[in-house]
Amino acid sequence: MSDEYGNDFITLTDEDGEEIELEHLDTAEFRGELYMAFLPADVDEDDDDYGLIILKVIGDEDDEYLASVDNEEELSAVHELFLSRLVDDDEDH
Repeated sequence: MSDEYGNDFITLTDEDGEEIELEHLDTAEFRGELYMAFLPADVDEDDDDYGLIILKVIGDEDDEYLASVDNEEELSAVHELFLSRLVDDDEDH
């Protein structure tokens, strides 16, 4: 799955029915689960809502969807993983 995603933009609908455009930054596996990191594409960098958004890939190749990560420990660990990967990427360029 990670090979099919690049720096793409996707539009998601939140629980309030609002559409959010996100820029896909990275996909990573953590403890056997697949996660994707995004930045909001339609929010200014100075806005309080701007920041890394991490979603978990649920389902299989035939029926996948993205879900929020509700467990704080899981979210924190995956957040650190993505930050280290993104910093490593910046240092490689």
